Amino acid sequence: MSDVTFLGLPAASPASLAEGSADVAILGIPFGVPYPKPGLTAGCSDAPAAIRDRSRRLAHFADHHDFDLDGPMLVGSPPLRVVDGGDVEGTAEDGPGNSARAESAVRTILAGGAVPIVLGGDDSVPIPALRAYAGGVPFSVLQIDAHLDFRDEVGGVREGYSSPMRRAAEMDHVERVMQVGLRGVGSARSQDVADARTAGNLLVTARELRQRGVGWLLEQVPHGAPVFVALDLDGLDPSVAPAVSGVSPGGLSYDEAGDLIGGVAARCKVVGAAFTELVPALDANGVSALVVVRLVMRMLAGMDRNR
Repeated sequence: MSDVTFLGLPAASPASLAEGSADVAILGIPFGVPYPKPGLTAGCSDAPAAIRDRSRRLAHFADHHDFDLDGPMLVGSPPLRVVDGGDVEGTAEDGPGNSARAESAVRTILAGGAVPIVLGGDDSVPIPALRAYAGGVPFSVLQIDAHLDFRDEVGGVREGYSSPMRRAAEMDHVERVMQVGLRGVGSARSQDVADARTAGNLLVTARELRQRGVGWLLEQVPHGAPVFVALDLDGLDPSVAPAVSGVSPGGLSYDEAGDLIGGVAARCKVVGAAFTELVPALDANGVSALVVVRLVMRMLAGMDRNR
């Protein structure tokens, strides 16, 4: 494991987690299932390291007053126990192996009683992460993304970054998929949109969220319900997080994303999360990585206060 951990948290590999020893485990999954021509998403494999590195400065202030929270990040007693589980090993060429190792690591964290918060990696990473929950309590998936990600396959690849929500909707333990921040054009065809609606997905465009508000969206999720949050960073407006492979104008503001993620964590039961699609090579001043750090902090704060 690297000496650099998220927010300077204690390092603990998934296999070392005894039952009840941690409440949350940060897990890097740099590699997912690539397409034959991965393009910019190949750079997403550097994201877990970049996010951890960007968190180093904030580690010194994690117990200071946070004006987004009107208090420190963690206020519970006893405090939320969070560890960094390091990265899942992988390579750019080994999609099936990457997927199997990622699923195993997430399953190991769950067996230890901790909630996994995954740092990707491209947006194929949520597929193996979600598969690790098979046989457990059903839950909803809240996706924040500019794109529908409901393609059945692209170039013969069925588990790439254009397909995570279709694969999720097929899982017996996923009750409902809520897709927020949709806008512009991407890989989705009209039939994919129809298929998503037929599957019972709630589709909320970025414009609709602005009109109705984050509070309205939170009301669509039953209080206390188990939820997995999947954030593709391009769900945010590029003025907030420009270092993504699928940039699209008009997305969520930082406050909307923070209030949504923090609100879900505070009023529901977060069973896991995945933050994906950061491309560090495009992040000239590190602001996009900082946005991910802050959103994870908002999630941890919500989970802490929920207890």
